[in-house]
Amino acid sequence: MDQHNVIEMLDDLYGMISEAWGVPLGNDKCIIEREKALELISNIKAGLPTSIAEAKRLVAARDEFIDNAKKDAEAMRKSAEEKARLMVEEQEVMRVARARSAEMMASAEAKSKELRRLASNYVDDLMRRTQDSVSSALQELQSTREAFKTTSAEKKSDL
Repeated sequence: MDQHNVIEMLDDLYGMISEAWGVPLGNDKCIIEREKALELISNIKAGLPTSIAEAKRLVAARDEFIDNAKKDAEAMRKSAEEKARLMVEEQEVMRVARARSAEMMASAEAKSKELRRLASNYVDDLMRRTQDSVSSALQELQSTREAFKTTSAEKKSDL
C-alpha cells in the first residue's frame, strides 16, 4: 500500500465524519458507520508502516543528496580558494620579481655610469701623463738637438 492510498483513505474518513449526521443537542458529536470507519482506520494503520518506511527512505535519500551537494560545494570552495591563493602568491612573486628587477637594473645602471666615469678619468689621466711624458721627451730631444747643434758648430769652427 503506498502513501497515496493512505491519503485517500484519510480523505474518505474525513469526508465520512464531515458529512455525518449531528446528534441532537451535541454540536461536537455525529453518527457514522462504525464498521466502515473501523475498516478505514484499520487499512490506514496497515498502510502507515509502508508509507512511513517510504517517507524515511525518501528523507534519507534527500539527506544523502544534500550531504553530497554540501561536500561537492565545499570541495569547489576549497579548490577556488586554493586557486585564488595560488594566483595571489603568483602575483606577489611577480610583483617582487619586478621590483627586484627594477632595483637590479637601477643598480647596474648606476654601476655602469660609475665605471664609465672611472674609465674616462683613467683614460684622461693616462693621456695626460703620456702627453706630459711626450712633452718632456720632446723638450729633452729639443735640448739635446740644440746641444748637438752647438757642439757641432763649435767643432766645425775648430777645423
